Amino acid sequence: MDWKKVKAGLLGLWVPWMAVIVLRACQAHPIPDSSPLLQFGGQVRQRHLYTDDVQDTEAHLEIKADGTVAGTMHRSPESLLELKALKPGIIQILGVKTSRFLCQRPDGTLYGSLHFNAQACSFRELLLEDGYNIYQSEALGLPLRLPLRDPPSRDPASWRPVRFLPLPGLPPAPPEPPGFLAPEPPDVASSDPLSMVGPLHGRSPS
Repeated sequence: MDWKKVKAGLLGLWVPWMAVIVLRACQAHPIPDSSPLLQFGGQVRQRHLYTDDVQDTEAHLEIKADGTVAGTMHRSPESLLELKALKPGIIQILGVKTSRFLCQRPDGTLYGSLHFNAQACSFRELLLEDGYNIYQSEALGLPLRLPLRDPPSRDPASWRPVRFLPLPGLPPAPPEPPGFLAPEPPDVASSDPLSMVGPLHGRSPS
């Protein structure tokens, strides 16, 4: 038996299999959630949610310490919110100062909860071309909207979406300077430029 021919035949059988394995290993795989339009899991942003839709005045969403949700004309510590991505397009909203999660009841009313509930506190974030966003309850499909003075009597499911503009949080104030003055430069024209002798207290220089 010609062993050289046998080895050549076995090598010829292995080459196609190795080629298939190498080609499978070299295939490109997409990065999960690689689209810039999707929110990455674990991404955290601090924002003030501003809206001027269906409001008497311009307002920022505010979560108070007692769990009530209201609108305030000016940005405040209670209106600073932490938006964290749970999965692509789905976020949770947390009040930075009150440590309360923004949640929504089946009737559409909003409240702040100390405990996170995925059914009530997860919102779908829809990005608009003008920079505004729309938020809807992931479980209920109801739009996020600030409470009005005269709530409509119609079904919340018929409410039109309200646009919110996520405004970045204010940068921290610079630290105040220490309560002492910087030393004055030495007086080179003086006989004691480094003030080592001290005041003469009326004594003669001699």
